Amino acid sequence: MNPLKILFLTYQGDVAGSTNSIAYLAKGLAERGHEIHIGIRRESLLWSLLEGSAVNRIPMTFKGKFDLKNWRQIRDAVQNHGIQLINPQSSHDRYTSVFAKWRYGLDVKIIHTRRQMPKSMGGPLQLLLYNRYTDGIVAVGKQVKEGLIKVGIKEKNIAVIYNGTPTEKYDQIDIDRVSALQKKFKLQHEDFVLGCVSRIKNQIQIIKALKLIKEPITVIFCGIEPTAEMKEIISQYSTDHKLHFEAHVDSPEILNYYKLFDANILASTMEGLSQALLESMALEVPVTATAFAGNLDLIEDGVNGLLFEDGDIEKIAENVLELKHNQALREMLKTNGKETALVTFNIENTISNYEEYFKNVIHP
Repeated sequence: MNPLKILFLTYQGDVAGSTNSIAYLAKGLAERGHEIHIGIRRESLLWSLLEGSAVNRIPMTFKGKFDLKNWRQIRDAVQNHGIQLINPQSSHDRYTSVFAKWRYGLDVKIIHTRRQMPKSMGGPLQLLLYNRYTDGIVAVGKQVKEGLIKVGIKEKNIAVIYNGTPTEKYDQIDIDRVSALQKKFKLQHEDFVLGCVSRIKNQIQIIKALKLIKEPITVIFCGIEPTAEMKEIISQYSTDHKLHFEAHVDSPEILNYYKLFDANILASTMEGLSQALLESMALEVPVTATAFAGNLDLIEDGVNGLLFEDGDIEKIAENVLELKHNQALREMLKTNGKETALVTFNIENTISNYEEYFKNVIHP
């Protein structure tokens, strides 16, 4: 097969699970011999993640959907590198890729990727662009696909390709750093440590659930600082829980934090397919998460994780206590979760599926 010539685009590319997902995919396709280019902001985290890889980084601006300079940047990238397919990853570049194709008559296919649950569409213009002027949309899970259909995207235009995680990523655990973190948080052998790795995404319900738990829990929140509402609830606790807030933790340092956790919780309702849950499972940390969005693609309740309905504070508390006291359940979740992450959702499956899909779009 001749190498595919692909241009990825994203105006985001900062601290988020999607940033790592894009990096894995772009590098994976490049390592298979395809000619992979990516238009990103030079100051983004993604730019540095791709340093030294076979992916060609092209600095772009992305000031909005009508950024004429970005239209020209996309035109130049397509013409200079013979691009066959553009794969935009976020809102601004979904628009600018289509507008650049129109404005300059570019002979190129456009496939969007949606990595989070859609809350709404941007009106008739966006529906027109998605349904008539793109060649397809990749949803990173079945729940994302269903969400897109509900807001007006034609089902025939949507392909489901799950996110994945690379096995070799987990060789980066630094035992010395893990030990240093244990000392930093003054963790004792008998402590039950609940982790939460996420930007601000409904963590308030975790804070509320802890109020119902009458035995001490240590919780480490990675990715947020406490809000005024959280502080108010925490001040009302009758139990001496120990809460730590780590506002920003870089990758791969975050992997060391998982080794502190006895369980991990995700309260989000917007995940397409959570890298944090995949990382937990791969590192044999039992998970509990909202029965919503991509979490339903990843977790089978009681088999490889525990689910709770969004806003069900009592169920959250119940799940946390079950994970704390039910050792047999924890061991089963560890075993099944690891297989889910490293076999079912391995990044090599993701790369192969994108490769096949892109090939069929370019050469129908």
